[in-house]
Order: sequence, then C-alpha cells, then structure tokens
Amino acid sequence: MGETEYQEALKLGKKEYKSCVYRGRFPYLPVLDDILSKEDIRTEQNMGLIQIPLDFVVGTSTVGRTVSFASNFMPILGLNTEFAVKWANLSDAQVNEGIRDPIVAYEYMNRYYVVEGNKRVSVLKYFKADSIVANVTRKIPKYSEDEAVKVYYEYMKFNEITRMFNIEFSKLGLAQELLELTGCTTRWDEDMRLEFNSLLLHFTRAYEFRGGQKLPITVGDALTAFINIYGYKETLAMSDAELNTNIVKCWNEFVVLTEKQSVGLVMDPTTVQEKKSLFSYLLPTSNRKFTAAFLYPKSPETSDWIYAHELGRNYLEETFPDQIKTICVNDVNEDNVEQVLNDVIRKGADIIFEVAPQMMKPSLKVAVDHPDIKILNCSLNTPHKYIRTYYARMYEAKFLSGVIAGALAENDRIAYIADYPIYGMIANINAFALGATFTNPRAKIYLEWSTQKGYDRDKFLQENDIHIVSDQDMITPRDASRQFGLYRFEDGQTLNLLMPLWNWGIFYQKMIQSIIAGAYQSEGNSEGRALNYWWGMSAGVIDLICSKNVPVGVKRLADHLKGDIKKGDIVPFYGEIHSQDGTLQNEKEATMKPEDIMEMDWLVDNVVGSIPVMETLIDAAKSVVQLKGVEETK
Repeated sequence: MGETEYQEALKLGKKEYKSCVYRGRFPYLPVLDDILSKEDIRTEQNMGLIQIPLDFVVGTSTVGRTVSFASNFMPILGLNTEFAVKWANLSDAQVNEGIRDPIVAYEYMNRYYVVEGNKRVSVLKYFKADSIVANVTRKIPKYSEDEAVKVYYEYMKFNEITRMFNIEFSKLGLAQELLELTGCTTRWDEDMRLEFNSLLLHFTRAYEFRGGQKLPITVGDALTAFINIYGYKETLAMSDAELNTNIVKCWNEFVVLTEKQSVGLVMDPTTVQEKKSLFSYLLPTSNRKFTAAFLYPKSPETSDWIYAHELGRNYLEETFPDQIKTICVNDVNEDNVEQVLNDVIRKGADIIFEVAPQMMKPSLKVAVDHPDIKILNCSLNTPHKYIRTYYARMYEAKFLSGVIAGALAENDRIAYIADYPIYGMIANINAFALGATFTNPRAKIYLEWSTQKGYDRDKFLQENDIHIVSDQDMITPRDASRQFGLYRFEDGQTLNLLMPLWNWGIFYQKMIQSIIAGAYQSEGNSEGRALNYWWGMSAGVIDLICSKNVPVGVKRLADHLKGDIKKGDIVPFYGEIHSQDGTLQNEKEATMKPEDIMEMDWLVDNVVGSIPVMETLIDAAKSVVQLKGVEETK
C-alpha cells in the first residue's frame, strides 16, 4: 500500500516541480541556511515540544535533502530508490498506527524548517494532516523597521501569552487588537486555548469555503476583523451556518485589509451635475423624502463641537425643506449606539451621521446588517468599508490662525490649548506652529492639553508669560466664556481676535446632493477601499473669521493667504520641515502627502510640549483616544 501512496505522492511532486520551473520559481524546498546569515539572528530560543501546523512547515534546514522534494514537500526521487522505500514504510506506519515521533525544526518568522524528519512531514502533508509534533528552536531576527519584522515581534508577544502556533497576522497591530477583543491580555489557560482554537477551526473552514484563501491576508487578519464587528462572545456562540452567513455579510471588511492604503481620501466634493434623459421627461418626478439622523454624544448646549454640527443639521433642513427630514438623538455612547441606530432605522432613517469616533466600533454590526443604510462617522483614518468617515481640513484655518498669532506675539510666545490627542489634531497643532513662523521666525508654540489630569489654563499661561492663546474653536452655548478661537489674554481680560469655523452645514448639503445624484454610490464602488471625506477651504467646509481687533495689515495678509489656499497655490505643509528631535519630516521644495498629514505622530521643532500618553488623560477622554489616539514617535 505504501508503494501505491508513494506513486501518487510522486505524481504530485513532479507536477509541482514542473509548475515551478515553468513559472521561473525555485522548484525544491527552501533552505534556511540559504535564507539566513549569522548576522541576521539576534538570538535563539528553545520552544520545546509543540504542535505545529503543517501548513507553516515550508522548508528544510540544510541543503542535504533539498533535491529529494518538490517545493510542496512531495517526493521527486524515483520508485527504485532507498528514499522511496523509507517513505512507503512511513506511509504504512501512518495508516496503521499514526506517526508519533516528533520532528526537529527551526522556526523563523513563523515558518518552520526541518532539521530531522523531512519524510515524516512529507507523508503527513500527503495525507492532509493538520499538524505535527516538533522539537522547535526559534531563530529570532534582529529588530528593524522592516514591516515584516515588526509584525513578527508583535506576533511573538501574542504567542507568549496565548501559546497558539496555528495563527498568524500580516498587518501590524492586529495581533494586539485580537488579544484585546478576546478580553484576555494575560497568559491564557488551557480552557481559553481550547475555546479559541475551536473558534479558529470553525472560522477557517467557513472563511476558506467562501474563498478566503484567495485574498492576500491571513485567517488571523480576517478573524480579527470579524470579531471587531460581532464581538468575541457573540462569535463564539455562532453556529457554522451563522458564521457562513455573517462572513458573506462582512466580506468587504476583509477586502479592505488587502489594500496597502486601506483608506481612500476624498479631498474635495464630487461635482454633481443634473443629468436628464429623454425618459426622465416621460416619467413622473420622485417625491421621495430622505430622513437623515444625527447622533450626538452630548447635547448641543453643552459642547461647542456638537453645537457646530447642530447648526449644520439646521442648515440642511433649511436647504432641502422638501427632500430632507432630520432627527437628532443626544447622549449616544458606546453602550447604547447599536440600539439607537436600530431605533432610527425603524423610524425611516436612510442616512445617519455619527459625530463622535467612539460610536464607530459598536456601529459596525448594524452597518453590516443594513448595507442599504448610509452611515457616516465624523472621524479620520478609520478603515471600514461599511461606514464612511468624514472630517475637515481644519489645519488650513489653523495655519492662518498661526500666521496672525505670530504677527501679534510681542514676546514670541504663543499658547495652543488642544483637547484630544487624536488623528487630525496633531496636523492642526503643527500647521499653527508653521503659520506662526511664517510671520515670526522666533515664535514658540507652548502646547497644553485640556484633557490632561491637573489642567489649569490660567496657571499655564502665567508660568510661561503667554498672552496670545489658541483655544477651543467655538463658544459653547451654555458657557459665557470668551476663551475660544484665538485671543489675547491680558490682566484677566479676554480680547477675541479670530475664530476658525467648521461649516458643517456646507458639508452636509454637498453630501446630500451627492447621494441624491448617485455620486455617493459610484464613489463607494471604486477599488473596494474604505472612504474618508476630508474637505477643506476649497469646499467651503472650513473658514476663518477675524474680529476688528486684528490689525488691518495682518488681516489683509491672512485674507490673501486664504485665497491662495482655496486655489491650491499655497499649502501649509510645504518645504523643509523638522520635528522636535531634528528629524527631517519633509523635503525642501516638496509638498507633504495627505496620508502623511493625516497620520502625523510628531510635533514640529518650534513646539514646546509633547503628545500625552493615555495614563495622563482624564477618564472622559480615554474612550476617544483609545479608538483614534496618537502616540508620539520617540
């Protein structure tokens, strides 16, 4: 019987060999000695006896047995060889009693290279076994900025906690994310491993049945995205049929992971044109009225941020009185957003605007279940296909604000009061600092965070002898304070200079026009990427209003620069830019890419201060920062 099995294995081996030669690939087993040099390895670690997945066994340690196998571990030596006899005997042993002797292997970058036991691996691969026991030594590469090495180091931490050897990840951050999603970030016990392994096996079967192996991501990547939508406990409770159904529903989340740049930035509104065909004149005009729901984490009276969006909602109703009905819900948080979404959908909401990033994650399941409902979340750089994100390039207005602040700072000291250290905020700070140097090369920006523990604005300004302050963008309706926008602070008195303006009404108007005209739908079909709308002054979404307290000459300069920004003739992040540690972040005569602006995690060299870590923030800020927070690059 073993001879018959060898003949079949030999056919598979020769077929793989010919296929590799035809495609110009190396037809034999990869050799670890050829891949590595001693300089590549930081250290070795004895892993002991472990059950390793055969799919991860890819090669041999030394060149000795290389030419005995094709690259798929199937034999290529003739029938009348000693090798064939030994292989056939092992085949019989596997059929009669199972191969029990462990192999010896090296592990490198989550792949295994056989030191002893190549034929055992070959036989078990032929019989489509899942795993084999191996005495493993891990070869740990030297740490570098190479993406694959960074992913592997993260995997090693995951592996140390879970002792799971049959899962891998292709993108940085996913291993840690999966740990957090399971709710267990400390050493797993045997029950936890058995529970997770069962889930992994069931998910893998359903995922590959749907063609998941054709996507250039790992099962670990896909499982993390799936649990991120449905929750760990909920996923554990799913039947095979439910897994199959839900995998189909959220397939686009897996596709998003395949993109190198997973978020497609839409920098300006799509031009909407009314197009009429001959048939449109013959058919009755649709009187359909859309319902747009606005979900607020607070009431507009208590938050300048929510108040700005509420003004936008009112503008939308006034602009489309016959086509748009709006509803708003206050006090929406991570705990109740799923229920609120289902409620507003039952009330007929076609379009839903969530104005806080912390609503994103709990909303994913609803978005997947209702693909016909358009859900948009006000945040930046969130890669989800089913929920689009939107924000505005406030950094353009902050640059102009910095220009004015630099011109008016008599002692070269300017304060910048920021709130949340999240994506977009760092660009605002840096643009302001660059704008200040435009009119005052000596200007220093003293950075303070209102969400840090122990925050005391007055003490901060007094200790640093600062009189020009950039603070929250708008006034809060219930707060009589005039400490917003850019102001001069003297002897306890506030003199307002300017106010950056979020014209959310313009954004909502143009977004609704896009939806009505069908442009929204066509944008979503491009490249399968998640979309982030990031409009600025050119779209009318961002503006700057100066008070009479700004000198005429300075205001005239700012107005001129604003016109140039709208036309694209001036961009805030242009030319040579250095971060605080002296690193060159942007080359001379170069314009910084939008993706690099959006993902900034460093501060320009004239900023005095730092990006705070989570432990220093007040509790109310942590939920936002956990989702979209930025940590400073060291």
